[in-house]
Amino acid sequence: MPYVPVPKDLTKVKTKVAFNLTKRQLIFFSIAGAVGLPVYFLTRTVIGNTASVLLMIGLMMPFFFMAMYERDGQPAEKILKNMIRHRLWPET
Repeated sequence: MPYVPVPKDLTKVKTKVAFNLTKRQLIFFSIAGAVGLPVYFLTRTVIGNTASVLLMIGLMMPFFFMAMYERDGQPAEKILKNMIRHRLWPET
């Protein structure tokens, strides 16, 4: 009989929408594609293929980071918002 592990805390289980990705991940990957692909196609004749690919990767990486990174149950944008809020308005 096969063994399937069942998580004890069901609040950490996220619903998958498509391609085994969550809705948040799909949104950020779509934004990354919408930003990176036009940049690649518009700049590859001007600056060359290799430089254009590196530029595309550099522009898409922050969106991939925002889609995949999660710490203590909080996504990257909430962590970044809390860090900025703490820097600008520190508690005294």
